[in-house]
Amino acid sequence: RMLCAAAAERNKEPILTVLRDCVDPGRQLSALEVSSGSGQHVVHFAQALPNVSWQPSDIEQTSLDSIEAYRALLKLHNVKPAIHLDASQGWESWGGIQPESFHLVININMIHISPLACTEGLFKGAGRILKPHGLLLTYGPYSVNGLITPQSNIDFDQSLKSRNPEWGIKDTSLLSALAEENGMFLERVVDMPANNKCLLFRKESMV
Repeated sequence: RMLCAAAAERNKEPILTVLRDCVDPGRQLSALEVSSGSGQHVVHFAQALPNVSWQPSDIEQTSLDSIEAYRALLKLHNVKPAIHLDASQGWESWGGIQPESFHLVININMIHISPLACTEGLFKGAGRILKPHGLLLTYGPYSVNGLITPQSNIDFDQSLKSRNPEWGIKDTSLLSALAEENGMFLERVVDMPANNKCLLFRKESMV
């Protein structure tokens, strides 16, 4: 039941380094992970950032089972039971989550392997459930101004689209526009190993 994704093992520490930069260790914070997959990320982050209360989620029952297996093994008090969450559906269906209830929403390696409706739903949802000044962190491969680099990412994009025409690497300008439609802005882009990026979107406070 406990899944182990090689990519998650490789990237969990580099992503944690970015998170440490964003998270005040002295404050009690709440975080939602949309599309948690195996659960490797959320338990890694929870062990390193004990001041953050983590809510994992996924659409697949096998992933929800895996997250629960990691929770049972590690007995982490700051990881809540995983909830079923379909990012393509309205945030109102996200397991009873309330508006402005999270400081942080994270989403790792979902955007390029899901239909655009999932990304649109993620940004709409984050715009509503983040507290003012809250942060949406996404990680994965992205194109910049329509340009995919290097060649390995061009090949990856083509293989994704051959598997499902609705999949594929998305552009940072598209995501920036989606953020702005939902009360956020692209604050920072962090280059990551293996030609990936972390995108940090900040929710603006009401004037």
